[in-house]
Amino acid sequence: MKEQQTIAVLGSTGSVGMQSLDVAKAMHLKVDLLAAGSQSKAMEAQARAFSPRMCVLANEEAAKDLKIRLNDTSIKVYGGEGAVCDALAECAPDVAVNAILGEAGLKPTLAAIASCRRLALSNKESMVIAGEIVRKKAQESGCEIIPVDSEHSAIFQCLQGNAKRDVKRLLLTASGGPFFGYTKEQLKSVTKAQTLAHPTWQMGQKITVDSATMMNKGFEIIEAVRLFDIPAERIEVLVHRQSIIHSAVEYIDHVVMAQMGVPDMRTCVAYAITYPSRGQAVSAPLDLASIGTLTFARPDEESFPLLKMAKEAVAQGGAVPGVLNAANEVAVAAFLAEKISFCDIASLVIDTCRHFEAEGKAAQDLEEILNVSAKGRAYAEAQLN
Repeated sequence: MKEQQTIAVLGSTGSVGMQSLDVAKAMHLKVDLLAAGSQSKAMEAQARAFSPRMCVLANEEAAKDLKIRLNDTSIKVYGGEGAVCDALAECAPDVAVNAILGEAGLKPTLAAIASCRRLALSNKESMVIAGEIVRKKAQESGCEIIPVDSEHSAIFQCLQGNAKRDVKRLLLTASGGPFFGYTKEQLKSVTKAQTLAHPTWQMGQKITVDSATMMNKGFEIIEAVRLFDIPAERIEVLVHRQSIIHSAVEYIDHVVMAQMGVPDMRTCVAYAITYPSRGQAVSAPLDLASIGTLTFARPDEESFPLLKMAKEAVAQGGAVPGVLNAANEVAVAAFLAEKISFCDIASLVIDTCRHFEAEGKAAQDLEEILNVSAKGRAYAEAQLN
């Protein structure tokens, strides 16, 4: 593989973004572009450490502050929601790591596909909302999409060297979050602090809540359907509390190939950059003897109904997965602001999806999908009031 010369890190001040910069430092990669939301102070520190050509903050006031902070450098600073797409076109890095959170990452995904030869995709919402469109655009442009989510990176690795026709099913592992084994009654009284105490992964608040509700695993089912062109009926979720087996593929001869490693997103980022080669380790080695036992269980879809809702959404297609995502973003934000309870998250999301089921299934192109998703977001926000 040609050595990667330049990368862009989108969502650089978030958890995966910061780990991506750890990888860039360890691999001596040139970071050409940094993009984030509004954290000008954190972005300044990153810019001074990596000397990119450009920095982008979606918040225009924060971008003005960053420009002043970096006034003694030659780094270009841009601001505004569309600025990251323009910056990608201008600097055209070899690899774009998209670690932007939520629906906000979709347009940068499409911009990276148009400007870069490889997209290391951590923004799962791009595939949830418009995965078929994203995949088609990538095929047209010749841009490779390499998944960064630990589960999809694992599946991608387990598929290497094997024919797709020989795949029987995908085994998507889940940590089960902090509430594995809880009943619906027990979930009614869980707190925000309990929800944010993930047992194995260190992540941002939004994705930690999604892990607790198992919405994150629902999104990953949709993402797997669209990344690997495998129907949802052939994707099984297994709760694996140790988070050592990151996912597996079962073949028609009943051979199961799994990818294992310590829970560390830097491994996934590094592989997405070096593929098809492997680089030097950027995470700790796996010591199976010290772990001792690996356990597996089936998820409880009655107590965690968003997993089932995700399967319905991908089967319905169109804008329904986009509505699912939009409503979930609203619900999780409300939960983190302590406006609703943990169980209210699923209730609000399911109600919103049901309300837009017919209209969502009819949506086909990107504009229609985004329009119905926006309606779903507005509806969910209205229900909060």
